[in-house]
Amino acid sequence: MSTVTLGKKVPTFALPATGGRTLGLKDYKGRNLVIYFYPKDSTPGCTTEGQEFRDLHAEFERLNTAILGVSRDSVKSHENFKAKQDFPFELLSDSEETLCRLFDVIKEKNMYGKKVMGIERSTFLIDAQGVLRAEWRKVKAAGHAAEVLAAVQNL
Repeated sequence: MSTVTLGKKVPTFALPATGGRTLGLKDYKGRNLVIYFYPKDSTPGCTTEGQEFRDLHAEFERLNTAILGVSRDSVKSHENFKAKQDFPFELLSDSEETLCRLFDVIKEKNMYGKKVMGIERSTFLIDAQGVLRAEWRKVKAAGHAAEVLAAVQNL
């Protein structure tokens, strides 16, 4: 499978999501879509990032933009994380790393002195026609959602 490219249409996908649903690109046809990949539910950086997207959610909605969070955690873990943080958007479970590979976010990381493969915090902005318009890699959680919102405002 190839990976996504700026300025090109994103291939269709569908994954299990919170709310007992399976969601994919087709579910957001005619809307902009922010997909943010994060390493793990309920960890400090991932919680900060999700809270910032939550706090700006109404502004994204006013700009016809949906948000999806993605990690390798289970839907059950996602349901708990979403409920605890009151996220108004869905979280996708990518336990098979299908979407992670499509967006090329699985990278070697150094965890307590050991090399492990994990999700590199990354965000992607897809326009209403399904074209990848912006990407952010090696993201620092704090302040990132506002940066993404600014990019949506400039679409």
